[in-house]
Amino acid sequence: MKKQFLILMAVATFVSFSIIFSPLAQAGVDTNSPHVVAYYFHGTMRCPTCYKLEQYSKEAIETNFKDSLASGKLEFKVINLEDKGNEHYGKDYQLYTKSFILSLVKDGKETKWQNLNKIWEYVGNNQRFIDYVKSGVADFLKEAK
Repeated sequence: MKKQFLILMAVATFVSFSIIFSPLAQAGVDTNSPHVVAYYFHGTMRCPTCYKLEQYSKEAIETNFKDSLASGKLEFKVINLEDKGNEHYGKDYQLYTKSFILSLVKDGKETKWQNLNKIWEYVGNNQRFIDYVKSGVADFLKEAK
């Protein structure tokens, strides 16, 4: 019983520190305020196209939304679905391949999400890919006001 209590306390402490010392919290950003999370999901085994999808996604976000990233209105996360603890994303977003997901968060809860599934169609055209992601992110940011 004592061992279970100690484990529970350790987990609670870790979670508290993760929240307090998260990059957004350290920057003084209110993580409960409306914001958008842009996710690029991949697996462990990756081909050149998979890396290109990530590269173009990152380029689209970092080039076009510097202010939103700095203010915390936008977060960009690259997540390996096969890492322990990330399995739920596949179910949450009905993923079957590498994907770019936009998530609108209000009051700490996801209120809307969208899979930008045309990234596969546009991966052969950098500018079209970036324009597509830019448009999707801009639409979600409008709703995060």
